Order: sequence, then C-alpha cells, then structure tokens
Amino acid sequence: MDASVWVAKTGLTAQQRRMTVIANNLANVNTVAFKRDRAVFEDLLYQNIRQPGASADAQTIAPTGLMMGTGSRIIATEKLHEQGNMMSTENALDVAVLGRGMFQVLQADGTFAYTRDGSF
Repeated sequence: MDASVWVAKTGLTAQQRRMTVIANNLANVNTVAFKRDRAVFEDLLYQNIRQPGASADAQTIAPTGLMMGTGSRIIATEKLHEQGNMMSTENALDVAVLGRGMFQVLQADGTFAYTRDGSF
C-alpha cells in the first residue's frame, strides 16, 4: 500500500475510535457518577529519509535530517476522574462526594465495591 494512503488510513481509524469514545461520553452525560473517557494517541514508527547532519547537496548540510511518519493509533482510553455537577434531588438518602473519595458498598456476594453514585 502507498505510504501516504497508509498514513491516512491509520489516522482515520484512530479518529473513528476517538469519535466512538466521544459518543459514549455524550450518551452518558446524564448518568449519575459517570466518568468520561479520553482517547490517548501515539505515533507509529518513523522512517529516516535523511540522517541529521547528512549532506543535502554538495554545499548544504541538513542539521535536523528528515523523518517520515507512518501514522498514528490509539493506545489507551483514560478514565477522567473529575468532579461532576451536583444536583438537588429532594431525597434524604441521596448524598454526594465533594472532592476526592468514594463510597464503599457491600455487594450481594459479600465483596466490597467502590462508587461515587450516592443515590442510596
């Protein structure tokens, strides 16, 4: 495959996955205690076209060289643990965590889980 087409393909694939992450964030914007995600990108390998310090022609030296990238990809999806909006529910059993922290809850199987959803 042509190098320029490959770079475009990897970029489009990465952006499609980024759009999927954003769509998930938007779909859950009103979900209590939802933490949004962020896609993390990285460059794929670079090809050295011209080494740094190599002669560009008989009288010119290229101080930085020339490298050609081969695309990008998503390497991770980070969970962003930021404070969300607080809202009044008029329910005496609803509580919220302001700042850092989690609620420890006992699950049906006897194990503990942690949540920031305070709708008890």
